[in-house]
Amino acid sequence: MKYRKLGLTDIEVSVICLGTMTWGRQNTENEGHEQMDYALEHGVNFWDTAEMYAVPPTPDTYGKTEEIIGRWFAKSGKREDVILASKVAGPGTPWIRGGDYKIDRKNILEAVEGSLKRLQTDYIDLYQLHWPNRSFPEFNNGWDYDGQFSSIEVEENFLEVLETMDELIKAGKIRHMGLSNETAWGVMKWIEISKQRNLPRVVSIQNEYSLLCRRFEPSLQEVSQAEDCGLLAWSPLATGMLSGKYAGGARPKGSRWTLLPDGTWRDSAQAHEAVQAYQDIADKYGLDLTQMALAFVNDRAFVTANIIGATSMEQLKSNIASIDVELSDEVLSEIKDVFKRYPRPY
Repeated sequence: MKYRKLGLTDIEVSVICLGTMTWGRQNTENEGHEQMDYALEHGVNFWDTAEMYAVPPTPDTYGKTEEIIGRWFAKSGKREDVILASKVAGPGTPWIRGGDYKIDRKNILEAVEGSLKRLQTDYIDLYQLHWPNRSFPEFNNGWDYDGQFSSIEVEENFLEVLETMDELIKAGKIRHMGLSNETAWGVMKWIEISKQRNLPRVVSIQNEYSLLCRRFEPSLQEVSQAEDCGLLAWSPLATGMLSGKYAGGARPKGSRWTLLPDGTWRDSAQAHEAVQAYQDIADKYGLDLTQMALAFVNDRAFVTANIIGATSMEQLKSNIASIDVELSDEVLSEIKDVFKRYPRPY
């Protein structure tokens, strides 16, 4: 395994991060525990979860993933071996705190207590804001994003959140703060306020990033590298597209796309064409497409960790093994050519 520093902290996290959101929906508790055992044995010391998991989210599965992790901690006694990340949900989910909430002091304090209880731990190493309160151009919002919000109100909220994180850090309930699904403006504003007020500094940003989704470049990439706020890349396989399992209209039983009530915005002709082009590169150079896609993310200088997810042990083992895959200059050159043809396929 390879390790990188988490922002400006002294914490070393594995480049492969264990994503957990399928546990409690697509995976049973026993399967989740098996994944944790294997990952830790193979040097994966960084795990990511959230209060709203399992995913796709439902009222019945809210908090289930954290509960599964908590029971593994209680059973194994290995909490100290893991760098644990979780998240407070952004506004809009009707079954979380009655649906009428936002990320503020009251809701953060309530969310942290709930997560600590479910996780059966006294602290969370990295506590992240799952998505902003304001409108933001992530998920599939970018096509119609108008950028309309009150910067004064946003900055006032940022200050309140930073002060709350400071309180939680001093209480020993969290160690560090991170962002998720943020913009370059947002990251810089968080950092600016923390510097001005001597408050906790964000150490990471968790955004979507893969061969099919490179919107992190170049603006957020520049911020990430200049400010030591590394990317935790979610969906590095674009919800499984880059495994090739949805090629030709296939919908494997139990796969993510079969569980999404409204399908997925990633299901576009351009995206499938791009996947085939990447598959052709993998075939040409004797690579597994999934491992090639993960190795590309692993190799990026601005990436702190690559959040993998698996519904089977076979997938998990292959994903973790991607850390040993080195992409040649020829492969990277051909990947660049495909990217130029399909810069934003969904």
